[in-house]
Amino acid sequence: MKNWQKVYEDGSPVRAEIVKGVLEDNGIQSVILNKKESVYQIHGYYEVMVPTAEVLRAINIVKNEISF
Repeated sequence: MKNWQKVYEDGSPVRAEIVKGVLEDNGIQSVILNKKESVYQIHGYYEVMVPTAEVLRAINIVKNEISF
């Protein structure tokens, strides 16, 4: 994932999907990386990644437009 950076991290796949959806509604391409361990799904998290060129805009959207 060269040229992509993390803008959000959470243990909830639902929250990660919400963030991804809001970013995409604002024209920012994003992907979710599943960092959960694969067997029991107890430990780990989900990362929302965006292209490096969109990082500042994406972080502002996450901080100012999304609340859980």
